[in-house]
Amino acid sequence: MIDLFKKVAFWEGVSYLLLVFVAMPMKYLAGYPQAVRIVGMAHGVLFVMFCLILADLLRRKEFTFNFSVFAFIMSILPFGTFYLEGKIKSA
Repeated sequence: MIDLFKKVAFWEGVSYLLLVFVAMPMKYLAGYPQAVRIVGMAHGVLFVMFCLILADLLRRKEFTFNFSVFAFIMSILPFGTFYLEGKIKSA
């Protein structure tokens, strides 16, 4: 389950960066709001998956409560999930 979590975390991080640094500028600078709808939906699905898997790992006691809170905070920071992956490898 941790391997799945790392994969989802990676793609959630990629989708977040695409949303913030590609789709949003396309919406506000180029007048193309469809970019945010498409990338935003993908990011939303990945974020929900991230949270559900994180909750399951906490329930199974594979992650501590403090680490789960840390992981959630990393998911809302740009580049945070990539930092999180390093923390998971070292844990």
